Amino acid sequence: MANVEIYTKAFCGYCARAKSLLESKGVAFEEYDITMGGARRDEMLDRAPGSSTVPQIFIDGRHIGGSDDMAALDRSGKLDPLLGL
Repeated sequence: MANVEIYTKAFCGYCARAKSLLESKGVAFEEYDITMGGARRDEMLDRAPGSSTVPQIFIDGRHIGGSDDMAALDRSGKLDPLLGL
């Protein structure tokens, strides 16, 4: 199974939607809460230049984008292969 990382903030509906999609597929993920900023936020900005909103999702180190981007990959049938399903 793929290594999935997701940068989130508290009370973020898009974050909840993205995590729900991953959970519905039985995919484990590493969540980085950047609500209070800090080093993880800086890391996210370095890994996803120009992307300052959350969630920001990475699959096996590849930047996927946000919740809507991941949902679009799912609808097109491209998400499961990325996740190794």
